[in-house]
Amino acid sequence: MTTRTVIVIGAGICGLSSAIWLRRAGHSVTLIDRDYPGAGASQGNAGLLAEWGIVPMNTPGIARAGLGYLLSRDGPLWLQYAYLPRLVPWLAKFVSNSTDSRTRSTSAALYDLLHDSVDQHRALARGTGAEKWISGSDFGFVYRNRAAFDADAYDWALKRESGFIPEVIEGPAVQEAEPSLAPTQQCLAMLRNHGYISNPGAYMADLASVFEAEGGAYMQAEMRDVTLTDGRISEVVTDRGALSCDAVVLSAGIWSEPLARKLGIRAPLVAERGYHLQFSASSVKPRTPLMITAGKFVATPMAHGLRCAGMVELGNTKAPPSRAPYALMRRRIAEVFPGLEHETAEEWMGFRPSTPDCLPLIGEIGGSGVIAAFGHQHIGLTGGPKTGRWVADIISGRTRNADIAAFDANRSG
Repeated sequence: MTTRTVIVIGAGICGLSSAIWLRRAGHSVTLIDRDYPGAGASQGNAGLLAEWGIVPMNTPGIARAGLGYLLSRDGPLWLQYAYLPRLVPWLAKFVSNSTDSRTRSTSAALYDLLHDSVDQHRALARGTGAEKWISGSDFGFVYRNRAAFDADAYDWALKRESGFIPEVIEGPAVQEAEPSLAPTQQCLAMLRNHGYISNPGAYMADLASVFEAEGGAYMQAEMRDVTLTDGRISEVVTDRGALSCDAVVLSAGIWSEPLARKLGIRAPLVAERGYHLQFSASSVKPRTPLMITAGKFVATPMAHGLRCAGMVELGNTKAPPSRAPYALMRRRIAEVFPGLEHETAEEWMGFRPSTPDCLPLIGEIGGSGVIAAFGHQHIGLTGGPKTGRWVADIISGRTRNADIAAFDANRSG
């Protein structure tokens, strides 16, 4: 194998994972980010290692369901209507990808990326200071009643086909299984033997320390331009100077889209603005992470309190946080966890990089020497370590034991 000089742009979970696996493969690696490691969605997420997250957002019927959410005061979906002209082409492609056949092929690809996520994280962090943040757990989907669970039959059928078979608990047994839940919550679908990250921000910081301890270089810098020599990347120009390279990994989340444009690359991303409330000194800590299906958010028992994270707002990256998602989340939290008391409730909003086919971009862009590793939507934390392995394999010229054609970085032109 030829040792190469690689620059990784973006220090979220995909960039950190790529940088670590590239170092372990023997390459010279510099990781750059305009902020600290994990500063965006990689630290603000629900912490889930969602191996079961193989069902894309755009399942059949999404257009009708989405319209219903938008028209409802209690719907967990919002649009920034001033941004709608730019969203319309993306939304049209999103809906066009919602056929049953397309959903099933997308689900199969997501399974390949996600199904062993806990093992992938453990391999990435084994024997390091980051390992302590990986927690094994079950995962529960909370429903008001059996009818609400049955309404999700399509999603559950896809999960079952991939081996994710729920244990369905009903009636008072729900509160026996999870005492923090209100009696109004009468159905709980449990998936056994999964996992989560108990402090995503600290996990990212520790992974950055792992990377540097293993010989990598971290630089807080902003990419300004690139130099191509005979069509291949040869230099990244930053606000701290130019860095020569043989290859580049582009893993800057939602910020990959403007960076890709500098390379002449079309990256069909929009920002899914996600929200969280972090409750300190919380009187409620579920035994396992729970998906509150009525609100489309997750309640996770973090090391530093209870985090409720989720919601979807399509818009831009410059507008301030909206109040409606926080208000809906607070109402749903009060319904589901009526005994919740806390000292503080920190509000956070960040950006999920979302593609219209619900698949990330992974692989070399043309013959440029630039490797895409972005666009993971809701599954960045879950799929980050395996994405990093695949990136390291591509740059090292190693044969992979997986077909990643579905994630082709050139599929949008």
